[in-house]
Amino acid sequence: MKRIIEKELNEWLAHGKEALLVEGARQVGKTYIIRQVLNDNSINYYEINLIDRPDILSSLREIDDIDELIQRIELYSPNPLIKGESIIFLDEIQMFPEIITKIKFLVDEGRYRYILSGSLLGVEIKGIKSVPVGYMKMLRMYPMNYVEFLLALGVKKETIDYLEECLNTRKKIDELIHNKMLRLLHMYLIVGGMPQVVQKFLETKNLYEIDKEQKNIINAYKADFSRYESTDRKLRIIAIYDNIPAQLNKQNHRFIFTYLNKELKFDRYENSFLWLKDAGVAYPIYIANEAKSPLVISKDKNTFKMFLSDVGLLTSYYPFSVREDIMNESSSNYNNGALFENFVAQELCANNITPYYFKSTKVGEIDFVIEFENRITPLEIKSGSEYKTHKAIDNLINIYKNNISNPIVFSKSNIFIDGEILYAPIYLVGFLKEQSKKDMRIPIDLEGI
Repeated sequence: MKRIIEKELNEWLAHGKEALLVEGARQVGKTYIIRQVLNDNSINYYEINLIDRPDILSSLREIDDIDELIQRIELYSPNPLIKGESIIFLDEIQMFPEIITKIKFLVDEGRYRYILSGSLLGVEIKGIKSVPVGYMKMLRMYPMNYVEFLLALGVKKETIDYLEECLNTRKKIDELIHNKMLRLLHMYLIVGGMPQVVQKFLETKNLYEIDKEQKNIINAYKADFSRYESTDRKLRIIAIYDNIPAQLNKQNHRFIFTYLNKELKFDRYENSFLWLKDAGVAYPIYIANEAKSPLVISKDKNTFKMFLSDVGLLTSYYPFSVREDIMNESSSNYNNGALFENFVAQELCANNITPYYFKSTKVGEIDFVIEFENRITPLEIKSGSEYKTHKAIDNLINIYKNNISNPIVFSKSNIFIDGEILYAPIYLVGFLKEQSKKDMRIPIDLEGI
C-alpha cells in the first residue's frame, strides 16, 4: 500500500545522519512501511522485534556499555552486518524505551544507522529522563488518510492530482468524478484507514469480515490500556474510549464528563484523556476562546470534543444495518455529522494541522478553526442539504473580519464560491495546506558589536 510517509523515510535514508524514530498508534502500518522502504532501496538491515524476541530484550536490558551492546546485536544478527551501510531496525521499542537514551552514543559511535519504531511511545517517552535532542528524528504515523485509501483502491494518481488542482484553483470538479468520490467517501467512513482493515476489505468486500478486523484492533487497544496502566486508571481509559461514539452523537459533540459519572471532576480524569491522546488512539479537539492567532493561547484544556483516531473504528460501534445504510447512502436515521466531523479531525491531524473549535454567544459554534499564515480559517462541516445556511461563520466574519481568511464550508456539494465563502466537497479536506511559504530566514547583523 502506498503511504505518504514513504517520502520522508526516503529523505532520511538519503540524507539523515541521526537515528529515526517512527511512532504512532498500534496497527497503523509502521513496521510494514519501514520494511518496504528498506527493501525497495536494497538496504542491508537487521530487524529485532522486542515483543517477539524477549530473549534479546532481556539481554539488551542488562548492557550499559555501548561497544558491548553493538557486539551483542552483531552476534544475534543471522547475516553479517556491513559497517557504514547496515541499518539496525528495533521494532516495538515501547518494551525497552530506555534504548532512546542510548541513541546519542550509538549515533556517535557511527558503525551503523538506526531506525526505531513502536506504539504508545507518546506515553512511554514521558517517563524517559533524557531524550537525545539532535540525535533522533521523529516521525508520527497515522491511519491511512482518504488519499491513501483511494490509492489502495486503485484510483489513479492523475485523478488525485486533478482533485488537488480543482481545490487550489477553485474549479468545479467533473460531476462524474465528484459523485464517485462521494460514494468512495461513504465507503471510507465504514472501512476507515487501518491498513489491516483496508486489506481485508480489498480481499473480501465483506462487511462482517471488516467488522472482525476492527473489533480485533479495538480489543488490542484495550489490552494496551490494561497492560500499561494501573487498575483504577485503565478502567477510566476504557470507559472514556467506549463513550466517545455516544458523546459524538450528541448535538454539539462536546465531551461531557458527567455522562461517565455524575460526581466526576475533570482533574481526576485528565490524565486518562491525555493518555489516549499520547497513545495516538483518540484526538481531543480543544475550544479556542478567541478567534485570533495564535489559537493556542486561548485554548481551554477543560473543554473539548473527543474523536477516535480512525473513523472506521467509530462506525464499528454502530449496528450492521446502520453501517450498510451509510455505505449505500440510503438512510437519514444516523448522525452523519458526527462521522463527517471525525473524518475532518482525522484528516487535519494526519496533515499536521492542529484544529480547534470556536464558540461564543455572539458568534455561535464553528466546527473547526485552523491557522494559516497568522490568519484564522473557519471550517463548517455540513452533512445535509442545508449547507448554505451557516449563521456562525457569517457572524464570525462580521465580528472578526481582520482575523479571518478563506472560510470554507465542507459538504457534499461541488466546488463553488459565494461571496467570501468557499464551498467544497468534504472529501477534499486532506488537501488543505498553505498555498505559499514565506522566507523564514532571520537576518542577523553583528556589525559593530
